[in-house]
Amino acid sequence: MVLTQSEILMLYVIFTGLMGLAILIYVILDGYDLGVGMLMMEADDQEKDRMIASIGPFWDANETWLVLGVGILLVAFPKAHGIILTALYIPVAVMLGGLILRGVAFDFRAKARDAHKARWDKAFMVGSTLATFAQGYMLAQYVMGLENTRAVCLCDVLAGVSLMSAYRLVGAAWLIMKTEGELQKKSIRWARRALWGTVVGIVVVSILTPWMSPRIFNKWFSFPMFYYLATIPLLTGALILMLEIVLRRLPYPNDRYCWLPFAGTVSVFILGFAGLAYSFYPYIIPNQMTIWEGGTAPTSLAIILIGALIVLPFIMGYTLFSYRVFWGKVRDLRYD
Repeated sequence: MVLTQSEILMLYVIFTGLMGLAILIYVILDGYDLGVGMLMMEADDQEKDRMIASIGPFWDANETWLVLGVGILLVAFPKAHGIILTALYIPVAVMLGGLILRGVAFDFRAKARDAHKARWDKAFMVGSTLATFAQGYMLAQYVMGLENTRAVCLCDVLAGVSLMSAYRLVGAAWLIMKTEGELQKKSIRWARRALWGTVVGIVVVSILTPWMSPRIFNKWFSFPMFYYLATIPLLTGALILMLEIVLRRLPYPNDRYCWLPFAGTVSVFILGFAGLAYSFYPYIIPNQMTIWEGGTAPTSLAIILIGALIVLPFIMGYTLFSYRVFWGKVRDLRYD
């Protein structure tokens, strides 16, 4: 198979886009159920059952997108995969430990005796917290170029805490959309608190990213691109203001607009991801390795792309189908 130079470059861009899409979908979908897991710390026993029921049909499939994203990194960018996972070995192990603990607790709590159920609830909450913190830590490590200085580690910890707020926000927004009554009112309060923790995280990442890299600073603050890129922070600020206003007024009569917090939070996530993607392109490892340098052989990528284009529609199809089947308020769900 003979590929032109433009076709080779396009292959690398396509796989970068597919990997980014998988990670973004994972952050949104698994983000809300990790957030629900952390919010269970502030709920009573009956509310915990309803919270679990709200994510029951979806949470396991949501993690498929993480597997897909890491799988694309492995097969399409093996050099970068080795460097990134070696540098992030400990937080990756913590994340996987949290996800395993969470998965075991989810299934065991449904079969446990009443005396043991609280223990599995705690395990589910701890697993959700560990996985979320580790993901935030890894994000900051990646943004900082996989460095391990004391200042960078402090930023990593701050990012881990900030991502916990972001996942709590999207988790609370999910519960606002899926529940009613007192639990919905609690979720509104949780969302308002988590919103401003998320704002702090966005501001910190927005400052640190150009500060750590003159290249990224020039990409954002050179003219005329500055005027076009200004729409990202402006739209993000407008969405955050909208979320605050909506959360103050919820719940509306007949539960109207209960979907707005979730839609607004997802939009903030998408804008943040778009900003990071623009900042780092064409690097797969910030300031160290481009997607062309870290990619596998072009002929191999062309063959892998055929498989990816077959598998991806199936993953998206069953994801959409499951959400369609189990859509509605939590009272309409049945969790066995």
